[in-house]
Amino acid sequence: MDIRIVAATEEHGTALISLWEEAELLRPWNDARADIRRAITGPSSDLLLGMVDGQLVASVMVGHDGHRGWLYYLAVAQEARRRGFGRAMVQAGTSWLEQRGVPKVQLMVRDGNEQARDFYRALGFERQRVEVLGMVLPQTLDASP
Repeated sequence: MDIRIVAATEEHGTALISLWEEAELLRPWNDARADIRRAITGPSSDLLLGMVDGQLVASVMVGHDGHRGWLYYLAVAQEARRRGFGRAMVQAGTSWLEQRGVPKVQLMVRDGNEQARDFYRALGFERQRVEVLGMVLPQTLDASP
């Protein structure tokens, strides 16, 4: 089976969220629909889908700040794993960045997710000697009527 990589649209939202739930990527502090919207409408990001026979089987969100590219929401449907689709999605994301002249790609793996860490290491990703710090920003109110 060949995977076809396409850019997501908002119409893919429900299927994407189901895929991300199955892959245990969702967190209560992240609004997945807002993440989808930002990725597909942003000037320096995209959301790529892996399709097999018209069905969504994989995803990767990609974006950059001009210097570093990032991969997020890499997911492969349970029944489609171990067929090279994850590797294909990482390649699609890194190619997207290369086409835009971004010199480096990074990603984050949650503590305890050795399977994901080992997957990325097998693809050539290395542990970076940095600490990622973050904080959830307070929700801003929509000022529109």
